[in-house]
Parts: sequence; C-alpha cells; structure tokens
Amino acid sequence: MKKTITIIGAGMMGSALAFPAAENGNDVRIVGTCLDDEIIDGYIKTHKHEKFCRPFPDNVKYYYFKDWKTAVEGADFVICGVSSFGVEWFLEEILKNLDPSIPVLSVTKGLRGLPDGTLISYPGYWESELAKVGIHREICAIGGPCTSYELVFMDPSEVGFCGRDRKALRMMKEAMQRPYYHISLTDDVIGLESAVALKNAYAMAVTLAVGLNIRWHGEDEPQHYNSQAGTFTQAVRETHALMQMQGGTFDSEAIGLGDLYVTIFSGRTRRCGVLMGKGLDYDQVTEALAGITLESLVITRVMGIAVKKKAELGLLDLKNFPLLMHIVDILDKGMADADLPWESFTFEQFR
Repeated sequence: MKKTITIIGAGMMGSALAFPAAENGNDVRIVGTCLDDEIIDGYIKTHKHEKFCRPFPDNVKYYYFKDWKTAVEGADFVICGVSSFGVEWFLEEILKNLDPSIPVLSVTKGLRGLPDGTLISYPGYWESELAKVGIHREICAIGGPCTSYELVFMDPSEVGFCGRDRKALRMMKEAMQRPYYHISLTDDVIGLESAVALKNAYAMAVTLAVGLNIRWHGEDEPQHYNSQAGTFTQAVRETHALMQMQGGTFDSEAIGLGDLYVTIFSGRTRRCGVLMGKGLDYDQVTEALAGITLESLVITRVMGIAVKKKAELGLLDLKNFPLLMHIVDILDKGMADADLPWESFTFEQFR
C-alpha cells in the first residue's frame, strides 16, 4: 500500500533515502532544515542533488522548513535526516511539535555521554527528553554500511532498522526495501546505534595509517596494507569490548563492522584520518575541511570522555583501548606527529 513519507533534513543521506522510498510508489516529501534553503532552491530548479548520479523520481516533492508542518500532514512516518549537530534542533523544533502518533525513523549517527560514562543512543536521549514534557514516543533508527551516493547508484546495500515498535518497523521496511536496499529488523536499539557510531571514530583511527604512509614515503608511494590491517584488527578488538559494555548483540556489532569497512574507504571520516596521519593537528584538520560536517571528531571525543570515566570507576582498563586513546590524544593534545602505538596492540594468549 502506498505511503506518504516525509524526510526532514536535505543532507546527502536523508536525500538519498528518497530514492528507494519513491521508487516503491510512495509519496515522498523532502523538507530542508532552517539551514537548507539553498539546497531546496537547487532541488526545485534541477530536481537533483549535485553529488548524485541521477535526478530524484517525479514523486518527490520539496519543502522549505517554514512549511514543515504542511509537509508532515498525512505522513505515515517521518525520517530524521539531520546530522549529529542537529540533535537538539530536531528535538526542540520537530519532535516536541510533531503528532506523537506519527512514527519517526532516524538516520542520525552518534552517542550521547552521561556524567557516569554511560553512552546512550540519540533515540534514547530524545525519548527521555520528550517524556519530561509528557510526550510518549518510541523512535526507530537506521544503521549499517550504506553510503548515500552508492545507495542512489543502486549498489546492493545491507542495513538494519532498529526500534521497539515491531509494527512500525515492518511498515517502514515494506515502504523502503528495494532489490538493492535490504533491511534487517532488530529491537537492539542501543547495540545497533552504538555500533554504527563507534565506526566513525575507528574508521578515522584506521585511516591514520594511510596518512602515516604518505608522511613516511611521500604522496606517490603506493598504499601499504599491513599497517591498515593492523589498525583495523585493533579497531575490531576495541569495538567488540565497547559493544560488550553497551550490551549490544553480535548481529548489531557485525553491521557496525561492515559500516567501519565502508567508512574506511570513502568520505569525510577517511579524509580526517589521513590528514591527521600526515601530521595535521585538530585545528589544522578542521581548517582543511572547513564547511564539511565532521561527526567523527564529535563521537571520538564523546567516547574518549566516557571510557576515561568508566576507567576512573574501575569498570574498564584504558590499556585495552590504545587506539581510541591515541586518537583522543591527537584531538586533545595535538599529538599528530606521533606514530601509532603499535606494540600496545599486541597480546599474549595461551590456552
């Protein structure tokens, strides 16, 4: 049955999700945030995102933020397409004013740290904040190894939708799944959301090795994969430990590792890691990538604070997270010229 789907946030992933949704015959509405007026101008004029290989289907319509309430009228569900920098904005402007009966599916990636080192998902944060003002809502989310431009290209993609409302999840899957867009369902919200957030920090860590290779041997030297594989191995080890801390399932962890793989090979997170490996510090990286949303830097700092707090409470040992701590040191202390702590990745295990 045809659905009406409203996507709030005209960034790349929110916009990319319009393709599978519209190709299933649904009515799709893309709403820009208060910062997206120029993007919506472009969509209206060209019917295309400048970085996508094809135009939007004809059944996609565009709205400025001032008209968002019109755009959600009659919607079967709303997709949150804002970045992690828009979490508070989406809470205050949308969730507190949206009909609670309309399901929400979030593509926003990240975690939020509490004073005791606990890491909560954005859906969990939104739900708790809404409850404080008497609004009951269960928020679903998307996670998995899926880049926006390859989704538009129809490259086969495997993702997970998570939430506690099974009926809503199945309705969303039916509306969104395509021969190239394959959707698993899980109620492991904290596990899936943790896994796909952690990947941002660890993808940046793995690509440090790419930058180090350039710093040591020059731009023309072919890539060397032993060092990348070594950091990837440690990233998997640390991700597993953090997923156990978060109480996530193996299936959620596996989706996160797939997301780690694809993030290492493309996009802004890779560029951050490469630049830091080449010797740039935090300020130099942000200057070099001015205008680009750098969510990986945010989640790395959030994770670093949380892990240090857990260590203070005796709940974990920082020695088990040398790769994460190395990245945190680069961000906080400007240690970009330091080599990776290779020997700290080794272990002895006799059985």
